[in-house]
Amino acid sequence: MASSFSSSMRGGRGRKLKSEINVVPYIDVMLVLLIIFMVMPSANDPSVVDLPRAEKSTKPPSDFVQIVLKPNGALSIGIKGKDEDAPETAPNRDALVRKLRAIHEQHPDYPVLIAGDKDSKYDDVIQLISEAKKLGITRVGLSTK
Repeated sequence: MASSFSSSMRGGRGRKLKSEINVVPYIDVMLVLLIIFMVMPSANDPSVVDLPRAEKSTKPPSDFVQIVLKPNGALSIGIKGKDEDAPETAPNRDALVRKLRAIHEQHPDYPVLIAGDKDSKYDDVIQLISEAKKLGITRVGLSTK
């Protein structure tokens, strides 16, 4: 009788089982993974790209303008080929663009090849390509070793 008395005090209802999944632990795991994936890319420096070596590359044109970019920021420009001249160093990008403009006016059909060291900043290479395109040079490429 005592058992019937206690069930009537609870309102006559028995204990119901829940058939739902508790998702709170899964949300905690997903938040931890999200934080890990957000922190990991900041550990890499996106401005430095390790440029690969090409196994087989096309032969460069016979005459072209070569811009050499060193990781320490040194820039040089010169003509390679039959009209080859000694490369001139440029103290900054503006001076290099002025020299490139002068060479392009003398030799408008010469393509431009940019030789960047593997430790060069990717942004510097892209900026040089952009400046060459602004001058109206349609053939701009990257040289490989």
